[in-house]
Amino acid sequence: MVKVVLLSVLCVFSSSLMASPVLPDFGQFKDVKQKKSAFFNYLIPHIEKANAEILSERKFVKEINFTQLSASQTAKVETLVKKYRLKDKTISGHTKRDLLTRIDIIPASLALAQAANESAWGTSRFARKAFNFYGQWCFSKGCGLVPLQRSQGMKHEVRKFNSPYESVKGYMLNLNSHRAFKLVRSERLKQRKQNQKLSGLKLAKGLVKYSERKHEYVKEISSMIRYNKLKRFDG
Repeated sequence: MVKVVLLSVLCVFSSSLMASPVLPDFGQFKDVKQKKSAFFNYLIPHIEKANAEILSERKFVKEINFTQLSASQTAKVETLVKKYRLKDKTISGHTKRDLLTRIDIIPASLALAQAANESAWGTSRFARKAFNFYGQWCFSKGCGLVPLQRSQGMKHEVRKFNSPYESVKGYMLNLNSHRAFKLVRSERLKQRKQNQKLSGLKLAKGLVKYSERKHEYVKEISSMIRYNKLKRFDG
């Protein structure tokens, strides 16, 4: 009976997550396994959708000839160069290589582990009130929620998103574009060159600068991936 009830709850979550930006009450679960299952099942479609969008951009970059770009192709490439924060804004022979290093998926195992860690399994104030699952900051007044324990003199806010999907997209773009996560992208490129299945566990090693806890944070995320067997979600 418990399994039937859980499946019914998950079906409601899955069918409504794209249509209505209302976060389920993950705190209602008394059973830890049920809570984790509900959380993972809720976020997986958002992660898959965000990765599909990234793959579409990647396909575009891989297929076009950078020596003979049309006007529309040039405009799209310029948009991607800006979006992914390439240092060299001039389109050249290196642009395709540099874009493909950044425009790539984030393994679901890594995205799930970080979301669970940063949002306290979807129960944090920022997840509930701002759809922020990854602790992303913003720096203009009113852009998000002010942390209750923000240090004096600090002006950052925790960014507010319109939906969980937007939070996932923002998180992936952050890993794919910010200089702090160059190690994540380098490890991913290494796996691509060796024709390996992308491993969230290996990419986690590049998250040293994601948290003030540095290597302890990396160990915690890696442990969460292993303990919850999140590798099964990497496809």
